[in-house]
Amino acid sequence: MKTEKAYLLAKEQYAKIGVDTDAVLERLQNVVISMHCWQGDDVNGFLFKDIELSGGIQTTGNYPGKANTPEELRADIEKAMSLIPGKQKLNLHAIYADTDEKVDLDCLEPKHFEKWVEWAKKMGIGLDFNPTCFSHPMADSGYTISSADKEVRDFWIRHCKASRKIAAYFGKELGQTCVTNHWFPDGSKDTPVDKEGPRKRMMTALDEVFSVEYDEKYTKDALESKVFGIGAESYTVGSNEFALGYAVSRGKMYCLDAGHFHPTEVISDKIPAVLLFTDKLLLHVSRPVRWDSDHVVVMDDELLAIAQNLVRTNLIDRTYIGLDFFDASINRIAAWVIGTRNMQKALLRAMLEPTANLMQKELEGDYTSRLALTEEYKTYPFGAVWDYFCEKNGVPVGADWLDEVKAYESEVLSKR
Repeated sequence: MKTEKAYLLAKEQYAKIGVDTDAVLERLQNVVISMHCWQGDDVNGFLFKDIELSGGIQTTGNYPGKANTPEELRADIEKAMSLIPGKQKLNLHAIYADTDEKVDLDCLEPKHFEKWVEWAKKMGIGLDFNPTCFSHPMADSGYTISSADKEVRDFWIRHCKASRKIAAYFGKELGQTCVTNHWFPDGSKDTPVDKEGPRKRMMTALDEVFSVEYDEKYTKDALESKVFGIGAESYTVGSNEFALGYAVSRGKMYCLDAGHFHPTEVISDKIPAVLLFTDKLLLHVSRPVRWDSDHVVVMDDELLAIAQNLVRTNLIDRTYIGLDFFDASINRIAAWVIGTRNMQKALLRAMLEPTANLMQKELEGDYTSRLALTEEYKTYPFGAVWDYFCEKNGVPVGADWLDEVKAYESEVLSKR
């Protein structure tokens, strides 16, 4: 009752600046956020045992209770999703195959993910997918699909082809487009002599990967860039220029990851630029701290800027929003809830702006009013609207969700 009363007061205040909060909540309700499975088990997966993370990926911390089996991971995801309003999907990596069969990455088939599909149907959600081109002996040289070794290169081509087939299976079974994101850690610790050759090999290999066509209502492909990684500080094959150029020239989506650029570079301003040249865009929303450290998403200036660039010119309808962080130093379920709810909060704040009025001031050259009003709207009661959105979705309001996470930790996680 108190939540609804606060909402009605906020609704009245927003109406005075031309914002219909009911319409905003309906719009937010239909935004799907793709949660990433790898937060729940520190990017280990279930396909291989005792393989250390590689490819520039590190997970720090040893908070107790991580998922050790597919069943545990699904239970943890269910708990997280029960505390998050709106709509979600789940983003899977290939190493999360749920099978007793001993199978390598290049031989994966849809049957190895049947339990995930059954679970997704029960949950009423879609699945996204990623080839896993790291943490594998065939990636030990630092190069995968761009390797000069044909045997290595062919292995990763087969794996990516198998992954696309699995993604199409997800889309067909679940009735939601499965976004298949391709990221490769290929690069060099020190400066190579030949920087063109690996990129030529990667381009040719990707052409082979995408030679099999699938109906885009089942799966759409994206290519993700990176500026550098641990062990690849001096040269990255799949750089921004390469990945964007390939995506535009081949009609694929480009994936902007918030942590994959220079430490002082942000992706928010890149969104409207990239979407001038591509039909769709994939986001991996993360929080880099000095490097691609994949901290849990918080509602900082950059997250708000990402949301504003999606909302202000209606680019949200052309963008798939996924999250990508992994923190093993805190409760992993809490990390999912904090990050996902913050992404939604940022979108809500952007949707509560009187965009048309602000744009009109801008077109008139009234930059004084544009700045003054933009700053004033920052203190409008979006929190009351958010609390009402949570209540309408039947999830805890405010920080009440933390009590449920703590109880789950005591009853379930502490016993692992």
